[in-house]
Amino acid sequence: MRSRAIFVMQVISLLGIWVFVLGVSTWIIHLIRVANKLQDAETASVAISLVAVPVFLTGASVLTYVFFGIRRGAKKE
Repeated sequence: MRSRAIFVMQVISLLGIWVFVLGVSTWIIHLIRVANKLQDAETASVAISLVAVPVFLTGASVLTYVFFGIRRGAKKE
């Protein structure tokens, strides 16, 4: 029973990181659209998006890979 609760918490944290990453990516795309609509300089928005989005995607991907790697390597009791 205890391992089931731990698994559920792990899945919730995994889903949470992906919701965070998708939310940040959507927010940055929104910032670029607003800058374009207001005819503002897009350099800051584009620079932030070129750095932040790949960093967040890489972090979430690594966490997902580690999660499934640990699950695959777990021994059955």
